[in-house]
Amino acid sequence: MLYQYFIRRFLLIIPTFLIITMMVFMILQLVPGGPLEQEIMKLKSGLAAQGEVAGAGDMSGKGSIQIPEEALEEMRAFYGFDKPIPYRYANWLFNLFKGDLGNSYRYAEPVTTTIFSRFHISIYFGLISFILSYSVCVPLGIFKAIKHGSKFDSVSSILVFIGYSIPGWALGAVLLVLLGGGSFFDVFPLGEFRSENWEELSFFAKVADQIWHTILPVVAYMIAGFARMTVVIKNSLLENLSADYVRTAFAKGLSERRVIFLHALRNSLIPVCTGIGGFLGLMFAGSFLVEKTFNINGMGLLGYTSAVGRDYPVVMGFLVIGVMIRLFGNIFSDMAYAAVDPRIRFK
Repeated sequence: MLYQYFIRRFLLIIPTFLIITMMVFMILQLVPGGPLEQEIMKLKSGLAAQGEVAGAGDMSGKGSIQIPEEALEEMRAFYGFDKPIPYRYANWLFNLFKGDLGNSYRYAEPVTTTIFSRFHISIYFGLISFILSYSVCVPLGIFKAIKHGSKFDSVSSILVFIGYSIPGWALGAVLLVLLGGGSFFDVFPLGEFRSENWEELSFFAKVADQIWHTILPVVAYMIAGFARMTVVIKNSLLENLSADYVRTAFAKGLSERRVIFLHALRNSLIPVCTGIGGFLGLMFAGSFLVEKTFNINGMGLLGYTSAVGRDYPVVMGFLVIGVMIRLFGNIFSDMAYAAVDPRIRFK
């Protein structure tokens, strides 16, 4: 039954993927201000600046600035707007199955090259944030639950809720002002992924430089998730510690350590599994605001600038990766459910 459930989930990925990509593709094709309109405006601005034609007009050429219809047809064909939207989507989907996501309008290179040249940056920061969050939040949440009501719990709760209320990009900006280059303390660089002379450094100097550029962005990346996960772990463990099966385990004479870590903690990790899919999406997609704050050219910043600049091939390529990661991340979350709690049965 378990294998049948996951087989159905994997099969459902196909229609879900098609529906999501079709809807986004149609919206991108219909929204005004696309690459064709932007190119026409640039051409008209150039003509007006050169004094070849005066005034302003519309796309159809009825105004004083006239663009030949043959040029418009060539531009429509270049951007693929000379075909109906269903045909364009089918053609994009066919090329996708061949591993071709098209060429970026802005960077004039294959979309796969544009995306994967920045992919490792978001994975680097996301993976470090993921590991640190789980390795710190789980023990901290457990200790807060065991010491519930103590001075440590009260002080740490204040710090956790302060962290939860501060956006990562805002914290990053504050850290740059206080600790960034040129500040009073001048401990960390003012952003970017690596120093400009990174390739010229020795191995240990490269490692030190990478760590130097990593600390502040990682703190900004993980602050909100860190606070949220700590609270979830604590509240879930407190709820399980008050359950009947825990009192029964204590009544049987089991040690406190065995009851907490072998019985209560396992069930307390179930809510944490729900966030794995979303965390994986953030890990691979990156965070635009954090990357913008630290001037890191990762996936998040690429996705935002491509959407604003109407670079549709890059937007669709970004969407493909994000959708697949989240769909498989949700299945991975379900697998984590089954691994953590054997009482769960998928039917």
